[in-house]
Amino acid sequence: MVKVLIALTSYNQPFFPNGDRTGVFIIEALAPFLEFTNKGYEVVFASENGLFGYDAASFAVDFLSGENKQIFDDPNSPFSKAINSTRKASEVVDEKFDIFYASAGHGTLFDYPHATSLHKIATQVWQDGGVVSAICHGPAIFLNWNDPKTGEPFIKGKKITGFTVLGEDLLGVTSKLQTDSLPTVSEIAKREGAEYVEPPGPWAAFTVTDGKLVTGVNPQTAEKIGKAIIEAYEA
Repeated sequence: MVKVLIALTSYNQPFFPNGDRTGVFIIEALAPFLEFTNKGYEVVFASENGLFGYDAASFAVDFLSGENKQIFDDPNSPFSKAINSTRKASEVVDEKFDIFYASAGHGTLFDYPHATSLHKIATQVWQDGGVVSAICHGPAIFLNWNDPKTGEPFIKGKKITGFTVLGEDLLGVTSKLQTDSLPTVSEIAKREGAEYVEPPGPWAAFTVTDGKLVTGVNPQTAEKIGKAIIEAYEA
């Protein structure tokens, strides 16, 4: 059976101008989970320290409605049971996964770059020929992650996408990023020697596949990236 690790951010602190907290962006975890489980894949959720909280913005009806909201609100849904059983990454670091997917929320900018156990899991997946993927701010997982065989940044020379600079401006968080010395995804790509592929717009559903590396732009891409990951894996 194909086994997937969905990474979650542990960071759940006030972030937005109105004081709302960032954290896991629900649809970016939920929609790919549904794509994977509909294919019969086994999914394990893990964060670096085993804890997580939700991004306040991700409860908005624009992002969570209809059947997705019903699934999220049902404590007995497979998604709820799985995410409420989130593991500490170090507890599953020796398990074999075929797909590594970094879900997002701005919280990832705080903890993913230092998530050594998540980095180890992703490295194992990549070395075994599996798919490594990230959405929105999830490419923060690529910071400080080097290929152990070459010592080079994992994404050096590869193409990625992710949340846009314009998107940060529209959300009113650019000054917060600067105050906290947090990079945008395009800055992450530049720092790590990758090529950032700009989407048609900040809210366009858009993914980039570079071999077994799959990245997506935003919450609107959550279902699309799940399908793209499966396609890359099956290829």
